[in-house]
Amino acid sequence: MACLYVVATPIGNLSDISARAINTLRAVDLIVCEDTRHSRRLLDHYGISKPLRSGHGYNEPQTAQSVIRTLESGSDVAYVSDAGTPGLSDPGRVIVRAVRDAGFTVVPIPGPSALTALLSVNGFPGKAVVFEGFLSPKQGRRRSRLRELLDSGDSFVLYESPHRVLKLLADLTDLEPERPVLLGRELTKIHEELLEGSAAEVLEVLGQRASIKGEIALLVGPAKKG
Repeated sequence: MACLYVVATPIGNLSDISARAINTLRAVDLIVCEDTRHSRRLLDHYGISKPLRSGHGYNEPQTAQSVIRTLESGSDVAYVSDAGTPGLSDPGRVIVRAVRDAGFTVVPIPGPSALTALLSVNGFPGKAVVFEGFLSPKQGRRRSRLRELLDSGDSFVLYESPHRVLKLLADLTDLEPERPVLLGRELTKIHEELLEGSAAEVLEVLGQRASIKGEIALLVGPAKKG
């Protein structure tokens, strides 16, 4: 029976792709991409020439049905998002759910993600970590959810755009200025940066810059006991 392979791709450094991911992309009959133009650069880099189909967040239900029809014809399909692991703040969940409900096997091809990259270098105590992804851009909802996450006492990871990260850090500083954070910017890329300190300290560092570029992953450490 044909399979859907959910393939993790690099979040910046093209060398981070696994040999298994490359072999899978070479073997399938169709690659469904969040953005075909973006994925084409990766595929060209590794000399992979396969039919591509668009499958972004705005057409996932339709894409899912198209993928099922392809699987029913006996052809294997791979799904890739623009960067990292599909389903982690990226499209893919709707497709996976529909394909599995249709009786087909879904196979994960694991690899890079900003979440695991940041967690691997954090050094904060504790085992529990909540992955929240992107918070609401609306301040009221953002602050309300931040308060809930902070009150849990556990570490949590957020994703944020460079255009809104100062607002996020300002809210954190207002709610718990001494809470430890580790901010990862441009992870795995040439200008990768890791900033560690209290929420207030990291806000001060970034607030002095004329501009902030690159996607952000932010780990908020656990509350101090006692």
